[in-house]
Amino acid sequence: MASVGRFMQAIRVSEFGKPEVLKLLTDVPVPSPAENQVLIRVLACGINPVDTYIRAGVYARKPSLPYTPGSDISGVVEDVGRNVTAFKKGDRVFTTSTITGGYAEYTLASQDTVCQLPEQLSFKEGAAISVPYFTAYRALFQKAHGRAGEVVLVHGASGGVGIAACQIARAYGFKVYGTAGSSEGLNLVLKNGAHKVFNHKEKNYIEKIQEAAGGEGVNVILEMLSNVNLSNDLKLLSSGGRVVIIGCRGSIEINPRDTMAKESSIIGVSLFSSTKEDWKEATAALYGGMESGWLKPLIGPEYPLEKAPQAHEDILQNSGATGKMIFVL
Repeated sequence: MASVGRFMQAIRVSEFGKPEVLKLLTDVPVPSPAENQVLIRVLACGINPVDTYIRAGVYARKPSLPYTPGSDISGVVEDVGRNVTAFKKGDRVFTTSTITGGYAEYTLASQDTVCQLPEQLSFKEGAAISVPYFTAYRALFQKAHGRAGEVVLVHGASGGVGIAACQIARAYGFKVYGTAGSSEGLNLVLKNGAHKVFNHKEKNYIEKIQEAAGGEGVNVILEMLSNVNLSNDLKLLSSGGRVVIIGCRGSIEINPRDTMAKESSIIGVSLFSSTKEDWKEATAALYGGMESGWLKPLIGPEYPLEKAPQAHEDILQNSGATGKMIFVL
């Protein structure tokens, strides 16, 4: 990854800690692609909660310091390694991972983590595909083994992963329920695939979901804030129901007895545990959504790179998230 003799702006993290450790540098060398790598001019980069956990040093995977955060970017191919045949300079692309980090003007990615960005999607939308849609697909199909006709509850549906989950579940024939914490969020969830929505700030919203499910319960719950909701989720599940843990910000006490009579399951999901076969399957399914038009990322707050610390503050404090937070370069 030798430099091509140019310099770029990039966020660098030299120590794990609070958002202030995100430092914008202007003299970071632009890397050169090795044989199977692609150099991309970054035009937009997704901001994910997992980025904040890694930065704080509390995530299971810790990168070597210093590092640049960011995995899902979109942009234009600047250069390719000599063994790369699927991409050429000028191609519109998005990534599912990066080698040198996405919070930067340029990034390197392995060619097998680069995807063509269809013309009908903007670069901003391209930066909102990878983590949200691949996580939602993995949770619903590869972990929960969801089937058309089942009732799926997206608990925290107005954020990036939640909107993706609603769109995917509706497209694949599920009965889709979603929760959000504001009227704006509830409307967005309805517009993006949910059949029914519930305000999780109302005291009796659990009873309303149970009533909507007709007493049979919910087959699959995609849970974005398990440290708050997991105990209630177990009461909402149907016989054989599954709750998939996508997000968690702390511990919670549950009664395991709540899983026994229904033989229900609690399943964790991590996108980083996906195999190459998992990625291939999800990519094919999601490209189908891009081509047919139901995959339409919802863009939330936009930030310049120099506002990275603020973005990391906001993504954890914005419990009424609406859409995907991105950097625009």
